Amino acid sequence: MWIDTHCHTKYSYDNWLEPLDLIRRAKALGLDGVCITEHYSYEASEPVEKIGREEGLLILRGVEIATDRGHMLAYGVEDDGWNCWGRDSYLPMGEVIERINELGGICVPAHPFRDVGLASLLEGLLDLQGIAAVETHNGNNNDGDNDLAITASAHMKLPSLGGSDCHKTVAVGRCATEFSESVHDMASFIAAIKSGACRGAYYAPYAAAQG
Repeated sequence: MWIDTHCHTKYSYDNWLEPLDLIRRAKALGLDGVCITEHYSYEASEPVEKIGREEGLLILRGVEIATDRGHMLAYGVEDDGWNCWGRDSYLPMGEVIERINELGGICVPAHPFRDVGLASLLEGLLDLQGIAAVETHNGNNNDGDNDLAITASAHMKLPSLGGSDCHKTVAVGRCATEFSESVHDMASFIAAIKSGACRGAYYAPYAAAQG
């Protein structure tokens, strides 16, 4: 099954993507589900879950955390109590990983080789401890940055994820994750990642839809 594991809607407050448009686009592309990872807040994505149920699409929820060494996708938290720092940006990456793991979640560096200035992970990924996987395919990345992440993931012997990082409808599904185990909730999602039953990829139906 295929899940776009990195999606944003208007509840990230940096775009105007309506959840219903995202969900219907994902269904049209044949995706089995999406994971909503709004910036800074897990709780912000709660309205999307209800729309997904109404539309018959699996909606999982995580959060994208802005750290002092790049962005981190966190899956498995249940509220915004993970944020014990009292701010939204430049949180200490090592402490974030430790905190999420303590809460029973997992951490996956998002677009690790995207150079965004001082708060960039880049080759520091190779020394990072406590992560469950690497986002190797990001729909907002150039292919070269994704290639570096693919190589790093293989070197670190970690599973790979793919997500569109969509902020508009047309971007939904450019990259996605293929799961070889059934995923029906966050617990099975995390279990599949931990067992390596997943791989990030450029999602072929997306390319076909672009003509």
